[in-house]
Amino acid sequence: MPAKETIRDLLEPGGRLDPGRVWQVVELVEGQPRKLAQLIECLWDENCAVANRAADALEHVTRDRPAQAQGWKDALLGLMADAEEKKLRWNLALVVPRLKLNVPECRRAAAELRSYLDDRSSIVKTAALHGLADLTRQDPSLLPEVLDLLRVAGRSGTPAMRARSRILLKKLENPGKKQACTSLHMFT
Repeated sequence: MPAKETIRDLLEPGGRLDPGRVWQVVELVEGQPRKLAQLIECLWDENCAVANRAADALEHVTRDRPAQAQGWKDALLGLMADAEEKKLRWNLALVVPRLKLNVPECRRAAAELRSYLDDRSSIVKTAALHGLADLTRQDPSLLPEVLDLLRVAGRSGTPAMRARSRILLKKLENPGKKQACTSLHMFT
């Protein structure tokens, strides 16, 4: 990356849903964690293509190192409520539950994820189910409701929701049993 090229510069070229140079940004941020602030700032960019790609890059960065984004927890929780772009929503649905949240924050995130279940996009709904399942690790009181949601989605959701629900149900109903699919990453 040339000295004057910013994270935003890397994320700008391309159409709204074009992946652009996301992987280059991921590698850059993983190699220089102080660049994460620039990446997160792009989530609020007026160019929705930049915000979408920033969300995609953040999702990849937080898979193995969610603690890196911990300092932006409040901002990301707030953005969940404001996000309208489907790519931004589905990535936030995966990122926020990875952060260390207290019980009120878990419940706030769960409320937003429940609202995502009404989204027109199947991928947003599927990511919301995934995020809700992930939240049960931090707030076990959510487990009965999430299990019910997964069972319903497993029967009557879109094909993606049915498939993801089956995987998540196996994980949540048999937490001590080693599953063939140990990773809950999606959309890779």
